[in-house]
Amino acid sequence: MSKRPDFEGLAMFAKVAEERSFAAAARAMDISVATVSRGVSRLEDSLGVRLLNRTSRQLSLTDAGRTLAEHASQIYCEAEKAENEARDMAGAPRGLIRFAVPMSFGLHWLAPILPDFFKAYPDVSIDLHLSDAVVDLVAEGFDAALRIAVALPDSSLAVRKLTPVSRFIVASPEYIARHGRPAHPKDLNERHCLGYAYRPRQDVWRLFNADEEEETVTPRGYLKATNVDALIPMTLSGLSIAELPEFVAAKYLADGRLERLVPDWSLKGGGLYFVTQSARARPAKIEALAEFLTWRLSQPSWRWPR
Repeated sequence: MSKRPDFEGLAMFAKVAEERSFAAAARAMDISVATVSRGVSRLEDSLGVRLLNRTSRQLSLTDAGRTLAEHASQIYCEAEKAENEARDMAGAPRGLIRFAVPMSFGLHWLAPILPDFFKAYPDVSIDLHLSDAVVDLVAEGFDAALRIAVALPDSSLAVRKLTPVSRFIVASPEYIARHGRPAHPKDLNERHCLGYAYRPRQDVWRLFNADEEEETVTPRGYLKATNVDALIPMTLSGLSIAELPEFVAAKYLADGRLERLVPDWSLKGGGLYFVTQSARARPAKIEALAEFLTWRLSQPSWRWPR
């Protein structure tokens, strides 16, 4: 007895049962009559039962054949349906995308451009998961994600860098007027520096100057949050110092509500990455999203200085 179903034999038998003819089944499946005959015979041998009564002029189903034909036909139809759906998805963008995106970036920069994506691809829908926590695409069933990081760890995931992302140490003019303008990272009061809970490894600011000298600052301020937007009110109030990605900080720097501190020192630059489970044979819907985001985000308007 076969250890696994003979799907090919079942498909051939289903078509023979439907057409009541080996020749007609062969034409419908675009294979030879001999191939169909061998497939059905192999299935009968595997099952240990005769499925068809054959004469020179007539072909009829046995009792076992009638019972199996109904199930085999369902299997054949489902296989055709699955192939057609897969073919359609490969040919034209359609279907649902489960998409994980960091919250602040998703709200401020992704959500505003999604209407243009849906206008271009009306048969695609997105289940948007907004969180700064790093998700496991495979384990949690996501099709794609945006990640913002200095570098991504090696993995089997497919990664496309969309654009660089800088980070700045900032404070309000009120803070600077009250506490003075720090000239060196050592002048940053750690008790005034706000923390970010999802920083990889530990919440430490590592700053470098042009000579690659390094200074570290460990935030010990009033507030630590899982989202950088939550740090903005404290920073604007003049109570605190924050480290912000440029896509959040740019508008506040532009209108003067925040200023960069220790500009001769910088945090390691990172990037915005589009991540998927695999780059091989990706569905058209994922390719469409990747190309759209590359087009819209590779030259972002948040770049600072402008």
